[in-house]
Amino acid sequence: MSGADRPDADVSATSKAGAPVISIGGRRVGSGEPVYIIAELSANHAGKYARAAELVEAAARSGADAVKLQTYTADGLTLDSDEPPFLVGSGTPWSGRRLHDLYLEGSMPWEWQAGLKSLAEARGLQCFSTPCQIDAVEFLLELDVPCFKIASFELVDHALIRAVAATGRPVIMSTGMATMDEIDEAVAAARAAGAKEIALLRCNSAYPAPPTEFDLRTITHMAATWSVPVGLSDHTLGTTVAVAATALGATVIEKHLTLSRQEPSPDQAFSLEPEEFAAMVRAVRETEAALGGLRYGPSPAEMKSVPFRRSLFVVAPIAEGEVFTAENVRSIRPGDGLAPKHLPTVTGRRATRALRPGTPLSWELVGAPGP
Repeated sequence: MSGADRPDADVSATSKAGAPVISIGGRRVGSGEPVYIIAELSANHAGKYARAAELVEAAARSGADAVKLQTYTADGLTLDSDEPPFLVGSGTPWSGRRLHDLYLEGSMPWEWQAGLKSLAEARGLQCFSTPCQIDAVEFLLELDVPCFKIASFELVDHALIRAVAATGRPVIMSTGMATMDEIDEAVAAARAAGAKEIALLRCNSAYPAPPTEFDLRTITHMAATWSVPVGLSDHTLGTTVAVAATALGATVIEKHLTLSRQEPSPDQAFSLEPEEFAAMVRAVRETEAALGGLRYGPSPAEMKSVPFRRSLFVVAPIAEGEVFTAENVRSIRPGDGLAPKHLPTVTGRRATRALRPGTPLSWELVGAPGP
């Protein structure tokens, strides 16, 4: 079939057929669907419910699809100990601090979470959480969260993964630091415990994370390897990595949100302020719109430009029966005449009638070859 005869219809539906998609509270997430953007509140509430509520409002104004909380207690995560293993080493924003103190500061009171979920839903956002201990799973199930998130640090805790998977709710798992075997084991544990809908997030668990260490091309490999939607949990300071991940097929973007990096918080150094978060959302939406689907031929916006393409025109007076030559026929703009590829066929044939300069050539004007 020639290029002229081949249809140029949008074939994106075919290219997306069979791609993995999950449903989070009725919201489809996966290939071919809008990127699911999560505002991570984490420890940026600074111990104040009013501040947490402001973060939910800011997430809604910024265009996020969901807000995510963290559900844990300091005693559920670690021991109240001064021993060396329980002190944060160098190279992080929390160097020298006791783990118990850090988690005590960052934890969100569980009694806040029902109110924040109601507020989020009233603002059109979904709300769910990362349970970091087994009893948090049952608590969140009672809140009727639409899905669960497993943090990178808990990816190796198969008991927690099984507890989350057994709820039957979708499970999103971050994969910072994880080897292929560890991801494989986590996915297998979730599936064996009943999880039917799983998404994975490419993540770098440095705080802040260097963009040069994200290796975003891994996203496409993860999607092919585990046949699940794959996204990004982004701890960089900017928005470039999130946009690049979208271009590579990320279907989920998770980013920390703070009201101001000037206010103290364990997570402020790698969180976006509301205006920055909104800019990221706009950039992600523009990127996914630009990706579109598979298409050849002019787009609707290009149709007005089609007339400006080149075509064959008479450029000198031609008498009836005169032979078309390179001197009286040229490929010029606009595109009203025959396609330029037909010039070799037209040259040497006779005009069926007299033609004046500026006449677009058509086949009815082209007669038999000259002597």
